[in-house]
Amino acid sequence: MRNVSPMQQQQRGLTMFSFLFFAVVFIAIAMLAMKLVPAYIEFFSVKKILATMGQEPDLKSKTNADIRNDFSKRASVGYVTVVKPEDINVERQAGVPVISVEYEFRTKLVGNVSLVVDFSASSDPNAAPVEVE
Repeated sequence: MRNVSPMQQQQRGLTMFSFLFFAVVFIAIAMLAMKLVPAYIEFFSVKKILATMGQEPDLKSKTNADIRNDFSKRASVGYVTVVKPEDINVERQAGVPVISVEYEFRTKLVGNVSLVVDFSASSDPNAAPVEVE
């Protein structure tokens, strides 16, 4: 059996500094995720509502007020709180209403630092995302 002195052994593992560094990075990523995930879940709910409304056969005969009322009912069921019926744009292209919405989600991160995310959704599947200036 070979005897190895303590000075010849290689240490393995994290130092305290590297552990604290990774802990701070992990906490920052977790904070961002906790703030962003609900916003994206709500955005995908809005997108789904608009896509469903765009495929209804009786959409042509509905007035703008009826469309906004329909969105309000669907939004309350889907727990959508950021987008209000007044925020919806209804444009008629060739007699077919195209329902769209553009909104921003703003939340505080730390102190006076906020996080702002711009969202855009439409009932038209071919609609290009709007460039924010």
